[in-house]
Amino acid sequence: MSGGKQEWDPVLVMIMDYVYHYPVSSYSPEACLVGRLAMADALCCAAESIAKSAVCRSLLGPLVPGTSVPSGVRVPGTAHVLDPVKAAFDIGTAIRFLDHNDVLGGADWGHPSDNLGAILAVSDYMCRTWSSLSAEGPAVKGVVPRLITVGHFLEALMKAYEVQGIMLIRNAFNARGLDHVILVKLASAVVVSWLLNLDEDQALAVMSHVFMDNAPLRVYRHGSNTVPRKGWAAGDACSRAVYLNLLVASGQPGACAVLSSPRWGFYDAVWLGHAGHRIGRDSDEMSRLRAGFELPVRPEEWAMGNVFFKLYAVEGHSISAIEACLQQRKKLDALYGTESLLRDKIRCIHVRTSRATNMLINKTGPLRNPADRDHCLQYILAVTLIKGEAPVAEDFFDESIFQQMDLTDHLRTKIMVEDVDYFTRRYYDLHVKALPCGVSISLADGLQLDEILVEFPVGHVRNEKTVSALKEKFWRNMALLYPAETIRRVEEIIFNGPELPVSRLMDIMARPSLVTSTKL
Repeated sequence: MSGGKQEWDPVLVMIMDYVYHYPVSSYSPEACLVGRLAMADALCCAAESIAKSAVCRSLLGPLVPGTSVPSGVRVPGTAHVLDPVKAAFDIGTAIRFLDHNDVLGGADWGHPSDNLGAILAVSDYMCRTWSSLSAEGPAVKGVVPRLITVGHFLEALMKAYEVQGIMLIRNAFNARGLDHVILVKLASAVVVSWLLNLDEDQALAVMSHVFMDNAPLRVYRHGSNTVPRKGWAAGDACSRAVYLNLLVASGQPGACAVLSSPRWGFYDAVWLGHAGHRIGRDSDEMSRLRAGFELPVRPEEWAMGNVFFKLYAVEGHSISAIEACLQQRKKLDALYGTESLLRDKIRCIHVRTSRATNMLINKTGPLRNPADRDHCLQYILAVTLIKGEAPVAEDFFDESIFQQMDLTDHLRTKIMVEDVDYFTRRYYDLHVKALPCGVSISLADGLQLDEILVEFPVGHVRNEKTVSALKEKFWRNMALLYPAETIRRVEEIIFNGPELPVSRLMDIMARPSLVTSTKL
C-alpha cells in the first residue's frame, strides 16, 4: 500500500512561491535601479578579475581542452564557449575572485552577485538553444528552451538577491563552521529552476538537493588555511546549482522533508547537531533552533534596499575602517608631513568595530597568500595608512611592495581591534544596517588623534555618493578589457534594453583575442 503525498518543508515552499509568483510589477523603481546597478557592478568585477589575476584566468575554460559545446555559453571577457555548468563556475568565479563584488550582511555575510554566475550562464544557454531549436527537440533532457531577455534576467537577479538575503539575516552558518556559499547554491538553484521552466515540484526538489549536499567548511577563509578556494567557492556553488537543476529536469526526484526529517534531515544532522554540542540539548536556545531557519521578513525587496556595493577590492567589513584611516592619514600628514609613518611616530592604532568584523577579519601572524591578506583587517589598514589611498587588488598579490616591506608588518602589530556591543546592534538592526567602525591613533609623542567614526561608507545605499561612485568603478574596470564604445553598448543594454536577449549582451562582452587555458 502506497503512502499519501508528502508535504514539502514550509521554508522551501515559501521560497519557491516567491520566485515563481511574486510579480515583477511589485518591485519599486528604486529596487529596479539597484538591480541594474548590481548587474553592472558584477560584470565589471568579472572584467577586473580576468584582466588582473593570472590565477583567476587559469581556472577558466573547458576542463578538457578543445571541447566543443553546441549552443554553448559565452564567458564574458574571454573567448570560451562552454556548457552551462562549467560556464556558471567560470562566470561566478570571475565575479567573485578579487573580492570586489557586493555584499549583504546579517547573522551571516554573503555576496549576492555571486548568483549571477548561474543566472547568466543559464540565460545565455536558454537563448542559444531556443534560437537553434530543431525538430530533434531540446538540447537538454527535460528542458524546453525559451528566450531570456535582460528584463527576465533582472527579475531573476532581484529574486536571487532576496532569497539569499532573507536567509542570512538571522541564520549563522558561519557560527557552525559552514560557508555562506550554500545560500548562493540555494538562491541560484531556485531561480535557475524558474529560468529553465521547471514546474514547482521540480524547483522544490532542486532546493532539497542543495541541503542534501550540505555546505562547505569555512576553513579555507581562516588563518593558515586561507587559500584561493575562497575566490572560486561561489563559482562552485553556481555550477552545482545548475547541475542539480539538470539532474532534476532529467527526472531525478527530491526529498520533501530534507530539512525537518528527524535525525537525518538538515536541522537535526547539521543545524542542531552542532548547536547541541555547544549549548546542550535541553536549553531554551535549542528549543528555538528546533523551529528551523529564522526568516524575520517575508521575501519582497529587502535585499535591494540593503545591499552594500564595494568600491574597494577588500573584505567588506573593512571598508568603514579604510575610510576612517584615510581621514586619519590626512591628520598625520598635517602634523608630520611625509614623515608621518616612520616607525617612531605611531604608538597604537585602536579600531572599534562590530562583533562580526572582529570575528571575520581580525587576523595576526603570517599571511601566506593574497587570499589571506585581503581578509586581514590589520594588513588592509596598514596598506591604507602607508599609501594614503585605499588598497587595490594588486596590493594583496605576492609581488606587492606592501607585502614585502617591513613597515607593513610593523604597523600590523600596532593595530588593536575591539568589538563594541552598540556597533554590533547597529550592524544587525534591520532598520539601520550600519557598518560602523571607529579608528583612533595614539602617537609616540603623547598626542592623540581622536576617533573618527564611519557608519555608512561609500557603497552603502544610504550614502548619496554611492551611485556615482559605482558608475566610475564600472567604467574603470570595464576599460581594463573593452574599448569605450563596447562599454557604452553594455551600459545601454543594462539600463535601457530590457527587451533584448541576454545572448546579445554576452556576444558583445566576448573577447576572441583573450584565450586562456585550464591547468588541471
